[in-house]
Amino acid sequence: MKSKFTGVGVALVTPFDGKGEIDFDALKRLVDSVVEGGIDYVVTLGTTAETPTLSHTERAAVRDFVRDAVAEAGERVGRRVGVVVGMGGNDTAKLCAELKALDTKGLDAVLTVAPYYNKPSQEGLFQHYRAVAQASPLPVILYNIPGRTGVNMLAETTLRIAKDVPNVIGMKEASGDIRQMEEIVKGAPEGFVVLSGDDAMTLPLMSVGGHGVISVMGNVIPEQFAKMVHTAIEEGVAAAQRLWEDMEALCPLLFAEGNPTGVKTALAVRGICGPDVRLPLVAGTAKLRAAIEAVL
Repeated sequence: MKSKFTGVGVALVTPFDGKGEIDFDALKRLVDSVVEGGIDYVVTLGTTAETPTLSHTERAAVRDFVRDAVAEAGERVGRRVGVVVGMGGNDTAKLCAELKALDTKGLDAVLTVAPYYNKPSQEGLFQHYRAVAQASPLPVILYNIPGRTGVNMLAETTLRIAKDVPNVIGMKEASGDIRQMEEIVKGAPEGFVVLSGDDAMTLPLMSVGGHGVISVMGNVIPEQFAKMVHTAIEEGVAAAQRLWEDMEALCPLLFAEGNPTGVKTALAVRGICGPDVRLPLVAGTAKLRAAIEAVL
């Protein structure tokens, strides 16, 4: 299946300078790096972007900057690169109001995480996403990550949404349960995209019919990661597995001290942005940096 969301999306970090302000120069370097590396689309303002610590004004500034920077980089490489914006929350009415007010220029879809902390029932999840999809001026990609939200959206609920709620076009699945992922893939309607939300699960998901990944590693090694996923699409997972083995050691290091602490440490090693994060996160340790330097 071909879709603008088949392949590799990268969940961009939000670089900060030493004073804790957004470093737009570094963000431009990051966008250029991932686009030139061959990724298919970017996700801005996801969890990896430390969005909970960004003000409303900062979120709008990041969204608009990424949209323009991706368009410019895409023109240079001669292809259009999609832009997905993360918009989630545990207050359905507030989120719907924000979606209705969204400036959609240059944006392709909304990635919206399951409500966190409230721990809604499966029916609550269905009703939440139905309201969100009705309010959204853009296609909606669901995001299930129970390790952060406290609730797992079951395959049955995901498929109910996929079949019954217009405007929902795909799913970022980060439950870690390959059987749940396979059930979604097999039961999804035609055109519904199932994406891994975990770098290490990319090839296992694609081996059962998944369509790609929204990646954290892609921030750091976009060319290698994009090559792996595109090889899986074009030649099969077995051919891509050999490429994964070359980069597999980096993956646990990027999450060893939390996300995006690890990926920002790696990006600092690469000279793209600083390691700075906002509290309650803290910067990576010297030990982590040394381990990442050795692997890179």
